[in-house]
Amino acid sequence: MSQDVSTKDASLTKGSSLTKGSSGATDQADIAALPFERALAELEQIVARLERGDVALEESLAIYERGEALKAHCEALLKRAEQRIEKITLSSDGRATGTEPLDVET
Repeated sequence: MSQDVSTKDASLTKGSSLTKGSSGATDQADIAALPFERALAELEQIVARLERGDVALEESLAIYERGEALKAHCEALLKRAEQRIEKITLSSDGRATGTEPLDVET
């Protein structure tokens, strides 16, 4: 495999911290700072690359692990957003009486 190919495979997206020699702690800090939309977009890119199957084994493992971390980050952000959503409570005659936390499936 040429150096060009492994260098190309080493970075997922522009601005991604996943490069050869990066530490897991750096990746975790990078992921924690991502807003939901960017984390989801990067996760979708990882899935597309893995589905194409044109990534070397070692790189596949590295991006799979990053994908798992991105998935967990997205799930945590969604859970936090769900906890902030309230539903409107209604009286028996249909008038709004206030709000209460949204019932979220666990």
